[in-house]
Amino acid sequence: MITSRKSLLWASLLASATFASAGAFAQQAPQVAPAAPATTQAQPGAQPQAKHQHTREDRAQRFERMKQHRAERLSALKEKLKLTPAQEGAWNSFATAQQPPARSPEQARAERAEFAKLTTPQRLDRMQARQAERSAMFAKRADATRSFYAGLTPEQQKTFDAESMARFGRGEHGGQHRHPAPPAKS
Repeated sequence: MITSRKSLLWASLLASATFASAGAFAQQAPQVAPAAPATTQAQPGAQPQAKHQHTREDRAQRFERMKQHRAERLSALKEKLKLTPAQEGAWNSFATAQQPPARSPEQARAERAEFAKLTTPQRLDRMQARQAERSAMFAKRADATRSFYAGLTPEQQKTFDAESMARFGRGEHGGQHRHPAPPAKS
């Protein structure tokens, strides 16, 4: 039977052996200075590259991918609906309403910089105004969708319903919900 003193002794020995081997490994590791790139030399007066430049490029690339993906989805939906020439006008209105508002990265950065200078009550007012803008954009999209849907045949409506439900069901997280359902009350 192992007593608590023996357990403590073994734990101490194990810990000291671990620290000793880690220290020996650290001492044996060669100290190598990172190699400087041979072709790029800092020029006097040159500005260092912005820390977040990579992030901005990623955002721009992501925006372009999303824009392309949206266009592909709309094109696939249009093919599946097999629209008649008489329905093209309603389709164009619907597709235009689905596009996000144009906003340049410079404009977004300027808005963020301006937002940072505001007081908390001013920020809350700005967020509330932005929420109202988003609600108005949603209402515009919903109206365009209802108008387009009303002009579809029953068969096209079934296709539209199936496609929009499939897209809705996938959601942002592959159909997985962020929050579990609340527990049932008894």
